[in-house]
Amino acid sequence: KLEEYIRTHQQIWPEMTEALNTQGIHNYTIWNNNDTVIGYYECESLQYADKVKQESEICKRWAEMMGGIMVLDAEPETNEIKSYQQIFGHK
Repeated sequence: KLEEYIRTHQQIWPEMTEALNTQGIHNYTIWNNNDTVIGYYECESLQYADKVKQESEICKRWAEMMGGIMVLDAEPETNEIKSYQQIFGHK
């Protein structure tokens, strides 16, 4: 459902971008290669961003909508999104 995923992000709700701002998220970009998408963003505190996201009704609505479009790479036992270890960074 890559085309639907792209279209959805090209028409992102203004309330959703405001929710990202409230979470302190900036420099958010998403790339794809075939059926794989990878998102990257910067924030001051991942714990704060996650807390605000969990409390946000707009983020819950967005996640419900996106749930029918994409499959997350999540831990089978906990359903938490797998995290990645940074191995290189250049500023």
